[in-house]
Amino acid sequence: MDAVEVIEGDVSVLDRADVDTDQIIPKQFLKRVERTGFGEFLFYDWIRDGEIELEPNPILVVGRNFGCGSSREHAPWALQDFGFEAIVGPSFGDIFYVNCTKVGLLPVIVSERDCDGIAEAGRARIDLDDQTVDYAGGVVRFEVDEEVKHRLLHGLDEIGTTLQRSERIAGFERSHATHAPATTSL
Repeated sequence: MDAVEVIEGDVSVLDRADVDTDQIIPKQFLKRVERTGFGEFLFYDWIRDGEIELEPNPILVVGRNFGCGSSREHAPWALQDFGFEAIVGPSFGDIFYVNCTKVGLLPVIVSERDCDGIAEAGRARIDLDDQTVDYAGGVVRFEVDEEVKHRLLHGLDEIGTTLQRSERIAGFERSHATHAPATTSL
């Protein structure tokens, strides 16, 4: 996973509340086993029906409770594959928020007023280390768990985090090695 430090650029806007993961990536497109190739199916029905238009900008501003619904890890994959690097909203579905951080897609929680300002400005700069969003209307701070921040800043997914401890793991394995066959007792 790529490290996340600063995300800067134009803003796309999806001004809808309660967008669930089934709308983000419909079920009929979940047959792939790779993490790529989902971007073309993002908001499939809404885009095909002409309900919405989205440009693949680095930042997407959304309404409250974005990513609610099922724990579909394909939703962050589709958003990221489409071109988004950060999602800014007043609230997110809990599992969706966690799934975003696991793939390097930065979810940023700010007030509805700030979301409106960022959307209107059309351009923003998000600094994860400083935990700020800078846009034409001002600078707003956001909160992020320190462990999540560390993982994102260093490009560490769960496997990468585990591999940081590979020497300790190998030491443990060496100290508990046995040359006797594995046995079980009844």
